[in-house]
Amino acid sequence: MCILVVGSVAYDTVETVHERRERQLGGSASFFSLAAALYAPVRAVGVVGDDFRQEDLDLLAAHGVDIAGIERRSGSTFHWSGRYHDDMIERDTLATELGVFADFHPQLPAGWEGSPYVLLANIHPDLQFDVLEAVADPKLVVLDTMNLWIKTTRASLERVLRRVDVLLVNDSEARLLSGMTGLAAAADAIMAMGPKRVVIKKGEHGALFFGPEGVLAVPAVLLSEVVDPTGAGDSFAGGFLGHLARVAAHRDDGDAEFREAMIQGTAVASHCPEDFSVAPIADLTSEDVAQRVAWLRAMMTP
Repeated sequence: MCILVVGSVAYDTVETVHERRERQLGGSASFFSLAAALYAPVRAVGVVGDDFRQEDLDLLAAHGVDIAGIERRSGSTFHWSGRYHDDMIERDTLATELGVFADFHPQLPAGWEGSPYVLLANIHPDLQFDVLEAVADPKLVVLDTMNLWIKTTRASLERVLRRVDVLLVNDSEARLLSGMTGLAAAADAIMAMGPKRVVIKKGEHGALFFGPEGVLAVPAVLLSEVVDPTGAGDSFAGGFLGHLARVAAHRDDGDAEFREAMIQGTAVASHCPEDFSVAPIADLTSEDVAQRVAWLRAMMTP
């Protein structure tokens, strides 16, 4: 079962306590696609400028990502620059240069409207809605968002939420969207907006899953060293939806496969901070994921 992802394909300049890396491959669609491709075929929709390196497109294609939906336009590729604090959790955005991404309007190649699994990555809610209008009755739709859209385009976000099966947010976004302080109450309020299931990411403290059959708390894998956390959330989404596509889970199925998807997503994402850019995800094997899954299960077993 193939997965359609619509999001950013970008270059990141990242500075950590370890070193500074200039214009490395980044973007939500890049991290997600490489992670999800471990499980199922991926179709990526995005836009890049004429400065985008062909080798980076080749990397995605070599991992089984269909890049026919990545449009190349005249101009510069979306570029984000940031500096992480010593705790490797907080970060400061130094520059955001949208380039061709500023006028991005997703266009699905012919035949892609039948994609059964859809990840609407962190882009403007109106663009996310337009994608849903173009897709014919998907089995499952997962959406990511952020504080900016919650604060500035709430009506548009609520419109798209009514058509989404799973929402991925972090804890501060869940509180902001719901107006609730407690995460359980926040999840209930969000599910009343449309999504049947909610995943609340808590960084180094793991993630929470809320569904019709209850709650699951999954811890984060404890790493000896964090090199670059950029893209961990998108890699989690890739493992999460990748598993659901592989087992052909449906929005009306029970929570069992969604709970397993939480473990798979956490295992995949745990590799992301171990090196810069997409390298840890691009080098990942199914055996590597299985080992981390076993670690997680041991952590969760009394």
